[in-house]
Amino acid sequence: MVYVLDKNGQPLMPTDRHRKVRLMLQSGQAKVIKRCPFTIQLNYDSGHQTQEISLGIDAGSKHIGVSATTKIKVLYEADVELRNDIVDLLSSRRELRRGRRNRKTRYRQAKFNNRRRGNGWLAPSIRQKIGTHLTVVENICKILPISRIMVETASFDIQKIKNPAIQGAEYQQGDQLEFWNVREYVLFRDGHTCQCCKGKSKDKILNVHHIESRKTGGNAPNNLITLCETCHTGYHKGTVQLPKAIKRGMRFKNAAFMGIMRWAFYEALKQQYEPVATPVHNTYGYITKHTRIAYNLPKEHYVDARCISGNPEASSNGEYYYQKKVRCHNRQIHKLTVLKGGIRKQNQATYLVKGYRLFDKVSYQGKGYFVFGRRQSGFFDIRTLSGEKVNKGSLSCKKLKFIATRTYYLTERRAV
Repeated sequence: MVYVLDKNGQPLMPTDRHRKVRLMLQSGQAKVIKRCPFTIQLNYDSGHQTQEISLGIDAGSKHIGVSATTKIKVLYEADVELRNDIVDLLSSRRELRRGRRNRKTRYRQAKFNNRRRGNGWLAPSIRQKIGTHLTVVENICKILPISRIMVETASFDIQKIKNPAIQGAEYQQGDQLEFWNVREYVLFRDGHTCQCCKGKSKDKILNVHHIESRKTGGNAPNNLITLCETCHTGYHKGTVQLPKAIKRGMRFKNAAFMGIMRWAFYEALKQQYEPVATPVHNTYGYITKHTRIAYNLPKEHYVDARCISGNPEASSNGEYYYQKKVRCHNRQIHKLTVLKGGIRKQNQATYLVKGYRLFDKVSYQGKGYFVFGRRQSGFFDIRTLSGEKVNKGSLSCKKLKFIATRTYYLTERRAV
């Protein structure tokens, strides 16, 4: 499928006439705008006749499924993998900032007036994912004349997941009802008894221990356990091991994200596209599931998006695009390890290494790969988007052929 733009950059209907496209490129009637997905722009005035195209969006916390269809044909399908490292990066930055302030400005007075959050504030991790959803839709609207947008944003009842029999006023009576804080609740839940030695150490001092680090697991009650001072200190020194029965409880991070982003994403789409006469509609997960089962379709993100678009019978050409959102910038200047003499290594590589940037698309032995690592010696680490390496070691850049410069959405074509 070749996507076509008119002379003014407005999207037209795509074409499968590859020979005609090749002749137009050779004669100068068109030029290449993008390689993946392959998009051309016409250099002459043309009509603007389009068909009804419905865009289905299967929103998610880890993957986005998108499908642009007519009644009989699939024009574009993609599975977009989102970033899930925002919380980890922010936690690392907070640790470094606190350590630096403790070393440099230990006696500086605290400032709280600049910590106020305005109306509609969203956590950075959630805001980044919603922004990615909007950018994915915007990129599709740049190459296809979308007529309407259908979006499915699932909602989860976390209380129902924890307790299937919950009902009525029980929703207002959570586990931590009448407790001052999480620590008090955890101590009461564990009977003020060490869950490692069960009181055999005779240590009366009790601590609340994170099963997974706070950076990874947070301060949720199911990630906390009561330990005595002796077991807690011994565990962190490596002399005490916790019982295998102590494990972190269920995670509700993704379910909480979907509940928060549900209406924020839908309202943002309406504000952006309804003023330009592109209606936005909302649908529900049970409708998508019923449609997929009725038409005997596989469970994939882009297939769900096809069902959401309202054209589950549209025929596909057997291909879809797999995209991966990557980090735009790395603002950490130095590495954490300090060498002799107080010297810190630079954490950022030079802009170009042997003419290549990070995530540039290259060709090796007739196949497309992406640059995941660069060395000043000229030996690079190239991989597919799924993380598959070409070989165990690195490859010389002399064996690589440059295809396209990096983008923030790495794209490769895959067979169904």
